[in-house]
Amino acid sequence: MDNPSSDPGAGTPPSRSPGISACVIAMDEADRIADCLSSLDICDEIIVVDAHSSDDTRDIAIAAGARVIERDWPGHREQKQFAVDQATHDWVLCLDADERLSEELKREIVAIRDGGFSDVGGWSMPRLSHHLGAWIRYGSWYPNRQLRLFDRRRGCWGGVNPHDRWETDAPVLQLRGDLLHFPYRDFDEHLRTLDRYSTISAGRLFELGGKAGPADIIIRPPLRFLRGFLLKRGFLLGWRGLVLAILDARSVRLKYTRLRALNRQRKRAGQG
Repeated sequence: MDNPSSDPGAGTPPSRSPGISACVIAMDEADRIADCLSSLDICDEIIVVDAHSSDDTRDIAIAAGARVIERDWPGHREQKQFAVDQATHDWVLCLDADERLSEELKREIVAIRDGGFSDVGGWSMPRLSHHLGAWIRYGSWYPNRQLRLFDRRRGCWGGVNPHDRWETDAPVLQLRGDLLHFPYRDFDEHLRTLDRYSTISAGRLFELGGKAGPADIIIRPPLRFLRGFLLKRGFLLGWRGLVLAILDARSVRLKYTRLRALNRQRKRAGQG
């Protein structure tokens, strides 16, 4: 009979797959946070950084088993980086409160986790948005790949607020399953968000020394429209594709019009 102690593998605990920390930033998301968190049941921990919600967002997150941290809102980039820094595990999955993992995406993530991940910086996933009563599978909105599963040791949150992105010099591989996105509760919220984001974007570009001339206001919007409606086949969405392409162009015009106004204010201040 073999002596178990002579087996070099005897008594060695089975290897465990790397853990995943899920990070979510939120503010006043009581109507959406539960669905987001329930889709993260494949993760080993969930961290929600809440910017002092006035609704039940925190209570719902706590009931779902999340670790909730309250914090003032410093900006998208900064809030997401703070959330990542609080994670227990080095592999992090970041979602917004209006996003959920599809079942196909969950299966893919579990498979690569159980395989120990790869020697990469992260994995990107296509983001599929639901708006105007339909899934938006064409135009500038899809596939709209997002790098949301990553090794936090090999990158950081960057980009220009409010359009943050995870930045890494390491290789990035692609997942096939969709990240489901419910960006707007209604059309009015879409318009309000475009207005707010164009103001934030213009302000941030101004801080970075960006300038805007008449050509930016005249040429960039129609180019954005053509890109989304024709090159990205937004026309296949019918009236929805037309509306979304027009709104994308409007957002570009607002951003550069506001940036130009800031440039002119600075110039007048310097002359004064």
